[in-house]
Amino acid sequence: MKKVKAGIVGGAGYTGGEMIRLLINHPSAQLSFIHSTSNGGNPVSKIHADLIGETDLVFTDVLQNDIDVLFLCVGHGDAKKFLAENKIDETIKLIDLSQDFRLQPDSSIGNREFVYGLPELNKEKIRSANNIANPGCFATAIQLGLLPLAKAGVLGDVYTTGITGSTGAGQGLSNTSHFSWRANNIQAYKTLQHQHINEIHQSLQQLQGNDGMHVNFVPWRGDFTRGIYISSIIDCGLPLEEIKQLYKTFYADQPFTIVSDTMIDLKQVVNTNKCLLHIEKQGSKIVVHSAIDNLLKGASGQAVQNMNLMFDLDETAGLKLKASGF
Repeated sequence: MKKVKAGIVGGAGYTGGEMIRLLINHPSAQLSFIHSTSNGGNPVSKIHADLIGETDLVFTDVLQNDIDVLFLCVGHGDAKKFLAENKIDETIKLIDLSQDFRLQPDSSIGNREFVYGLPELNKEKIRSANNIANPGCFATAIQLGLLPLAKAGVLGDVYTTGITGSTGAGQGLSNTSHFSWRANNIQAYKTLQHQHINEIHQSLQQLQGNDGMHVNFVPWRGDFTRGIYISSIIDCGLPLEEIKQLYKTFYADQPFTIVSDTMIDLKQVVNTNKCLLHIEKQGSKIVVHSAIDNLLKGASGQAVQNMNLMFDLDETAGLKLKASGF
């Protein structure tokens, strides 16, 4: 079988490193080049020490067009800038991990139209797409906890809290990403104004078809490196068992989203492309807990999942990963 030839732009960051790890071990992919303007000529293992002995690839500052798919692992705003400044052959499929093309008003550039790449919502569109806007990490975890209720048309206001590890802030150091600040510490940030809220609303409205719901989101910086844990509170008059059945039916054909009958935790998902869900109910309120690895199901793993769908591969190819577990 001919392998999918892939390139990466922005390979020096956390998501770029995870993308490299996934693609060099993917049974149906060949990683052709890793572009980095600041690391051209450096061995990959010099920047990503965990890949020592895994690959002899070196970073390049030269783009190649002899590929099938290009992953853009660049910062927000930089994907549009990159595509405006560089001619990428229109036969090359794009998967962008920034937020530049996620919202409908911003979902195109030139002749390229981007599909929002949440497989549990848009799988058939992804299969036929040439360009994918990969969802945000918080957006993925929150949406997967709410989509079945939106499909059933029972979502009103949602009150959500979520905590993320330090890798969610990227590799560039800031006051709140230093170990000395993170250790034994947590903090709320971007209260009710996180950039992922708009894409969450867009997806929920796609299913429920009205503006009658609103997600009130408070994110937290956590004292750990990887993972996102979400708890969403919703008023819902349906019995708990009926709600659970809604979720299990909705995700029956989704290999990475699992509804658990027991409480979930981060260690079950870190290093995997899974999203675990657990539902509780007290009186008229339900709480939906969801957990993902922010660098995998929240970024690079989901991007590879999208690649698999776009090239008619097994959706789980290269993504059968074991959780850290302890």
